Amino acid sequence: MTDIFTPVVDFINYTQLLEQIRQVDVKGLFTNPWFLVPFIAQIGWWFYKQALNSLVCTAMAIGVWWFTGTSYAQQLVIGGELQLSKVLPVAGVGMLVIVLLVYLFFIRSD
Repeated sequence: MTDIFTPVVDFINYTQLLEQIRQVDVKGLFTNPWFLVPFIAQIGWWFYKQALNSLVCTAMAIGVWWFTGTSYAQQLVIGGELQLSKVLPVAGVGMLVIVLLVYLFFIRSD
């Protein structure tokens, strides 16, 4: 089973993808018109097409990205140890996100 993921992990390590994601200048990205205009156009297109699933998934991805930069997320692991008192709210929100995705993609019919 691990043989399947070895090329993917090697590719991610070779391209230093995680380091590139950590170095993204969020403020610069969302003030750059070359990014902002197509991003707003895509969101507008989804509103026009009433693509609720795409809108919700985009909002959740942005929310998770924002959350990982907060001080609460930074303090989940202190000194290499997981702070169990802070994990329950994160797990609860994670379960809520999963339930919402299951509802949108499997239960709700358009």
